Amino acid sequence: MLKKMTITIIGSMFLAIGINVFLVPHHLLDGGIIGISLIIKYIWHVKVGLTMVLLSIPLYIMAWFYYRPFFYNSLHGLLFSSLMIDIFSVLRGIIMLDPMISSIIGGVLVGIGIGIMLREETSTGGTDLLAQFIARMTNWNVGIIIFMMDTFIITIGSFIIDSTSFLYSLVVVTIVGIATTMLTQTGGWRHYVM
Repeated sequence: MLKKMTITIIGSMFLAIGINVFLVPHHLLDGGIIGISLIIKYIWHVKVGLTMVLLSIPLYIMAWFYYRPFFYNSLHGLLFSSLMIDIFSVLRGIIMLDPMISSIIGGVLVGIGIGIMLREETSTGGTDLLAQFIARMTNWNVGIIIFMMDTFIITIGSFIIDSTSFLYSLVVVTIVGIATTMLTQTGGWRHYVM
């Protein structure tokens, strides 16, 4: 339990730094509940972490009744990552890099945060839970469902952010997916570099 909690805190810090230092200053998006929360932040200037928690409440109520293991495994991930994202918001603007470099570094950091949490069977919850429910009902691959949801979220975001930020956001989502995949495959990242 201590290991899971430590990994959750470390993963949440990676997420928070990636989002606050590299994504938000350039109005970049990610997929999932984080992407929806970023869209809301860019429109109404609401805290990203708080928005993540509020948007996740209906999904966690559903998880409580229909998929309790997910509820228990991801609630602390949601709470820690949301808290860290809001605490680390003071880092916004501390570093201003080229948007392409920011999208790559931000994508790697967010992907590492999500990936190491998933390796310990925890997550930030959100749309992943919804994707798991849809997969159970339709027999579709959960990865395909998550990809479709992320594509939909980024497409909605394209009406809020400029076209350049939209293209860099596609880079972010791609790199988050690659980094997460590398960390969640058997053998983790060592499998790819050794």
